[in-house]
Amino acid sequence: MPAQAIPAARPPADPTPPVLDGLRQIAEGYDLILCDVWGVLHDGIRGHRAAAEALIRFRALPPDGRPRRVVLVSNAPRPWEGVQRILDGFGVDRDAYDAILTSGDLTRGMIATVQAERGRDIPIHHLGPERDAGIFDGLGLSLVPATDCRLVVCTGLLDDDVETVEDYRARLADFRGRGVPMICANPDLVVERGGRLIPCAGLIAAAFAESGGVVTYAGKPHRPIYEEALAMAGRLDGREPPAKARVLALGDALRTDIAGADGFGLPNLLVARGIHAAELGLTADSGDLGGLADWLATKPVRPGAVIEHLTW
Repeated sequence: MPAQAIPAARPPADPTPPVLDGLRQIAEGYDLILCDVWGVLHDGIRGHRAAAEALIRFRALPPDGRPRRVVLVSNAPRPWEGVQRILDGFGVDRDAYDAILTSGDLTRGMIATVQAERGRDIPIHHLGPERDAGIFDGLGLSLVPATDCRLVVCTGLLDDDVETVEDYRARLADFRGRGVPMICANPDLVVERGGRLIPCAGLIAAAFAESGGVVTYAGKPHRPIYEEALAMAGRLDGREPPAKARVLALGDALRTDIAGADGFGLPNLLVARGIHAAELGLTADSGDLGGLADWLATKPVRPGAVIEHLTW
C-alpha cells in the first residue's frame, strides 16, 4: 500500500478498509502518530513489545520536512506521569514516544476552569478508585462525600472487577436530583484486561446522561484532546502543528479512537486485537479477519485501515 493511502474520513458506504501486514506499509506518509495506549501497547497484564518496536522504527524514519513524532493519547484518568510509570512497568521503551497526553490531564484543566469560575472552594466528590486520586494532586482542593458535593469527577468504578453500573443508580439519581454536574475523566466504556472486558467511567457517565444528568467529557472521542495533541506535537518542534493529512491516529476502539479521529478529520488505523477481538472472532489460535466486512456493516463508523496488532 502506498504512503498516505488512508483517507481522513471514510463514509459508511465505502468498501471494507484494507488490512495491513505492518505499519511499514504506510508509515512514510505521516509526520505524527497519535497512538492509543491500553489495547495497543499493553493489555492491562502485559506489554506488547512489537507495538513499541513499530513506534520506535517510525520515529527513526528520515524526516520529511519535519521530525517523525509519536504522541501517546490515552483516556487514562490520571496525569501523564502515571501512564508513563505504568508503561515503564510493562517494559515499553521510552524511545517509542515523544510525549503523553491523557484525559486525566484535560480533566485537571477542566477542574481548574470550574474553580476559576465558581471559586476554589467548590465541593468536589471523587467517584472512582483510590488509585486515580493523583488526578487531584496540586489542585488545592478538598474532596467531600457524595452527599455534600456540587461537582462530581468520575474516574471509574470503585471495584471494576465485581461492580456494574447498576451499583451506582441510586447515587446517580441523587446527583441528578440535586443538579450536580459530572466531569467524566475516562470516556471509555470498557477496556481489555488480559482478555477480559472491564467497565470504565464512560459507562457511569452514559447512565447519568441518559437519566438527565449533565456530563462534560475529557478525552477521546471529543475534539479538545485532538487539538491539544496536535498543538503538543507542534511545540515539540517549535513550529505549527502538522497538517491533519500527515497525522495517523491509531487505537483499538471504534467508539473512541476511530470515531474521534474520523470526526476530527484524521486518517486512522484500527488495531483489531483489542476490545473488539471477540466480536471479530479473534482468539489466541485464530487471526482470521474474514468477518470484518459483516461486522463493520453494523457500525456507524469505519476505520481507514485495519491491522491485527501493531507491528512494523
